[in-house]
Amino acid sequence: MDLLKLTCKELRDKIAVGSIKSTDATEAIFSQIEKHEPQIAAFISTFKDDALAKAKSIDEKIAADEKSGLLAGVPICVKDNMCTTFGPTSCASKMLENFHSPYNATVVEKLLAADAVIIGKANLDEFAMGSSTENSGLQQTFNPWDTRCVPGGSSGGSAAAMATKMCFAALGSDTGGSIRQPASFCGVVGLKPTYGRVSRFGLVAYGSSLDQIGPITSDVADAALMMNVIAGKDENDSTSIDEKTVPVSDYLAGIENDIDKLKIGIVPEFIAAADPDVRNKIEEAIDCYRNAGSEIIEIKMPYFDYSIAAYYLLATAEASSNLARYDGVHYGHRTDSPADYVEVYSKSRNEAFGAEVKRRIMLGTYALSSGYYDAYYLKALKVRNLIRGDFTKAFEKCDCIMMPVSPTTAFKIGEKTADPLQMYMADIYTIAVNLAGVPAVSLPCGFDANKLPIGLQIIAPAFEEAKLLRIARMFEKRNDYHLEQPNLTTNKHE
Repeated sequence: MDLLKLTCKELRDKIAVGSIKSTDATEAIFSQIEKHEPQIAAFISTFKDDALAKAKSIDEKIAADEKSGLLAGVPICVKDNMCTTFGPTSCASKMLENFHSPYNATVVEKLLAADAVIIGKANLDEFAMGSSTENSGLQQTFNPWDTRCVPGGSSGGSAAAMATKMCFAALGSDTGGSIRQPASFCGVVGLKPTYGRVSRFGLVAYGSSLDQIGPITSDVADAALMMNVIAGKDENDSTSIDEKTVPVSDYLAGIENDIDKLKIGIVPEFIAAADPDVRNKIEEAIDCYRNAGSEIIEIKMPYFDYSIAAYYLLATAEASSNLARYDGVHYGHRTDSPADYVEVYSKSRNEAFGAEVKRRIMLGTYALSSGYYDAYYLKALKVRNLIRGDFTKAFEKCDCIMMPVSPTTAFKIGEKTADPLQMYMADIYTIAVNLAGVPAVSLPCGFDANKLPIGLQIIAPAFEEAKLLRIARMFEKRNDYHLEQPNLTTNKHE
């Protein structure tokens, strides 16, 4: 049996009954890492000895017929902006390259409580600021489908690791598309939950009102399984939603059941604006739902076009505030020979922050400065409310909205680094979801002429992840794009 062909859920079920040992699955993952990590560079750190020790303890627990968790023995990786007491939490930045957290993020605690085996921490754009993982301060991650291309960002390491079968599931974070876009580029499933559904405690903040942790998996059922583990109220996170107010679903229950009389909203001009290969595959996916009996409804979202501008004011303003603590005194890198205390701050930040982080801090500081707050930041907040209104009105007419994840497939490394505005436009279809706080999923729906994956984005009303995953599974049952794998034997850097 090829263990790496199993889904997370299939592996969990086999480990639970003792037909597969967690140690064997973990060894298989590290063999895959040793084989392909030099080519893909998905991980900042790995924990082979600790992971094998954990796997052995789970095997012993199962052999003794003791109760095990929902992810018993399953090897999983987490993005390196989530705090762990094991290994560094670097955020792919020289500022935190040697930082070791004294506590675990809540999602990490939940994974450990579910008996998951955490095998490593994945690369990202520095402090999650980017759309390609080219902004990592530590290394470049490559797309497994074509290593001349980016894996997407900022959760590019998690998506690349998942696509390369160097884990059975991964966690990423999504501030403006940073789970869905790399999932699309790497041909895997990525779920951005409703804001507040998953605790952010222990996630190093970029944009606090936008960030959300979510799973990256090989199929939709695995995303549902991961949500069953990580969703829920956390007393350490004041923004997490009380389960008494909005109960947490069993996301796996009923996932195989089609939804009758499904109403799907589309904005034709959004689809038309994508590259031809992307447009054709999105239209084919919508036709798949139409043929399954769904009703397709054209909707209007007039304020959607303002989402990029609003996002890059709000997110950078929050980043400016959140990153102020990294100054060489409170946290992070300190310059070697400052002339005075002013140079401690200025030189430490200049030496340790990358160009994109500096750009966003400067933009956010400017937007919050005296005389510009009302003109920029406050106006962006008002636009955010209008964008939320677009979604509210749309969901009065339909159960979900479908559109591309990205206007293009994965672009070449270096293609957009000289033009930050062009890079920002790669997130045009994803950012509004974070501004509105609603859930969305990316799932593979085909390939372009160069055999690069294309992602279908499905968006649902707040806290309807269970329904969203059922809708996504409807497509997955009728198509096998999620089963396609990159050819890693011939895929070499040029």
